[in-house]
Amino acid sequence: MALGDVLTAPQPVTETHWDVTVDVLVVGSGGGAMTAAITAYDRGADVLVVEKADHYGGTTAISGGGVWIPNNHDIRGNEVGDTPEDAYAYMKDLIGNDVADDKIQAYVDNAPEMIDYLEARTSALFKAVPYSDYFPEKPGGKPGYRTMQVQPVSMRQLGDDADQLLTSSRQALLFNRVSMTIDDVLAIRYRSRGWLRRIVFNNLRYWTDIRARLKGPRDSRLSFGSALIAHLRLALKKRDIPLWLSAPFKQIITSDNHIEGAIITRDGRDIAIKTRKGVIMGAGGFERNDAMRAQYLPKPTQSKWSASHLSNTGDTIQAGMEVGAQTDLMDAAWWGPSIPVDQEDHARVLFFERSSPGCIIVNQDGKRFANEALPYLDFVQAMYEAEAGGGSCIPAYVIFDAAFRKKYSMGPLLPTMAMPDAAIPAPVREILFCAETIEDLAAKLNVPEQNLKDTVANMNRYATTGKDEEFGKGDGGYDRAFGDIHIEGNPCLAPVEKPPFYAMAIYPGDIGTKGGLLTDKHGQVMSEDGGPIKGLYAVGNNAASVMGRKYPGAGSTIGPSMTFGYIAARHIAGNLD
Repeated sequence: MALGDVLTAPQPVTETHWDVTVDVLVVGSGGGAMTAAITAYDRGADVLVVEKADHYGGTTAISGGGVWIPNNHDIRGNEVGDTPEDAYAYMKDLIGNDVADDKIQAYVDNAPEMIDYLEARTSALFKAVPYSDYFPEKPGGKPGYRTMQVQPVSMRQLGDDADQLLTSSRQALLFNRVSMTIDDVLAIRYRSRGWLRRIVFNNLRYWTDIRARLKGPRDSRLSFGSALIAHLRLALKKRDIPLWLSAPFKQIITSDNHIEGAIITRDGRDIAIKTRKGVIMGAGGFERNDAMRAQYLPKPTQSKWSASHLSNTGDTIQAGMEVGAQTDLMDAAWWGPSIPVDQEDHARVLFFERSSPGCIIVNQDGKRFANEALPYLDFVQAMYEAEAGGGSCIPAYVIFDAAFRKKYSMGPLLPTMAMPDAAIPAPVREILFCAETIEDLAAKLNVPEQNLKDTVANMNRYATTGKDEEFGKGDGGYDRAFGDIHIEGNPCLAPVEKPPFYAMAIYPGDIGTKGGLLTDKHGQVMSEDGGPIKGLYAVGNNAASVMGRKYPGAGSTIGPSMTFGYIAARHIAGNLD
């Protein structure tokens, strides 16, 4: 029976009745799932992609779209340089024994090959960007160019599928609506030569696109994660690979420890799909499932603190567990301190704002508890560690003054030149504390006045000396990479002294969970008895992360997702040993 001709009348699902038969069923439509579908098709497989949501793209589409590819073709040819040995040493030093060595090696070996494959077989072209590894001082660490970004693409190329592409997160857009490239972001962030011109140019391009403005606020020029998904969607269309939307996964069907197929729901009825080769799960983590968060993640935790896709509720992870799959790293996430805003579906994660000079993060005692400029995963880990030790860090408060407010962003707040106080949207104003003195701000936050005054006084002293004597803010290469390059000395330190003073509550948010189905170096899901479940694969946040509990660099989520999608598809098609 053809894919488009499934029975319309409800019928009972039995072991012998199949509505559709394919070689490979891919569950999910993010970067890893689409890469798997493309690769499997190119290896001769008949492929079907199913997506739970009514839009495609998953977490990848709303992300910054960075892909962490060590030893990629750009870095090998520039002054930084890279080798597989450097990449493995860096990952192994960070990850330790949380992940099998052969799985780390599989990533190092296949990531650059995957990128070259997509460049050769799709419209996607990738460029390495000067985005520092998060621990560049570690053995094998690099000051940049392991993170790659795909080139922008016009949404109009998608034709009728354009409206079904998941909309980019506001955080990935200039003024919450205008698309940018990573070059734009870095230029604006560092206020390097031509940064104002970039802002003006992108706004003019957006507002003069009359055809798009008549249709709605969405920018027709796609960048970041939405551009990556658009290129992959175009590749699916070119190959006539079906993509079913609003088709949630329901159940795995097994026989004698191998996968026979799966049941998905479409148009109100269950559809049994037989798979000759198997199923590749790429449907995200469980960060939007409060029950699973409460069961597995550190406390306190809430899904509204997450910046990830609303459909990531762990359905496929639970389905894997039901057929005896092992799980791993279920207490871990791609953490990021976040500011949830009412009326927004995704919390605002503070990726680099904390490195800006002139901000302080304190607990409910008015005291600092960590280096504000830590990589975002490590900062949330510090929040939880301090909370467990009685530090009252959830929520914590980020504090800054009028001088900071004028020059830098902070979550939903843009600099005053772009968002003066009078123009702050009402939902943001409701979560923003403002006072003319530190004493009054302490009262509004209900933190001890003297503690907060002492904390501010200490940081102001550190700004003068250039040395944070408590936590070393600005000492490391990652800190400095995202500080203010125009400040001599320590680019992450500046006094907090110019009224009014501002504060916002921050929470232990995330951009996805790290835990999931345990897989081997081929992406095969491992059973509780220690062997692979034949025909079942997991990639992306469906699988326990190859990065363990660490975050080596920007794109460490999408890079492994796509790489193991590529690896799994080759293996499932029978073309690897």
